[in-house]
Amino acid sequence: MAGVGKLLKQAQKMQRGIESLQAQLDAKEIEVTSGGGAVRLKISGGGKFLALTLDPEFLKEDAKIVADTVLAAVQDAAKQAKAHHDAEMQKVTGQFQMPGFM
Repeated sequence: MAGVGKLLKQAQKMQRGIESLQAQLDAKEIEVTSGGGAVRLKISGGGKFLALTLDPEFLKEDAKIVADTVLAAVQDAAKQAKAHHDAEMQKVTGQFQMPGFM
């Protein structure tokens, strides 16, 4: 049963790595702009939206244009945060291999 002990140690190490990474991701800020800089959005590497800034001149545009531009920024920010999260998580979990599963 020495293999089980080794497996448990690996799992504990991975858990600590994931917890540490989660804190790092929450501290990482990603800034996304849209509409030529009229919309600025900040999101954490963990996917939490932190700030939204709209250029006052941009708000004078048609409401549909403003809404579409803000939506594009939100979608882009979420995509970038997920890609960053997944890449960093792969670094931690990719080291862990369970016999018979990989």
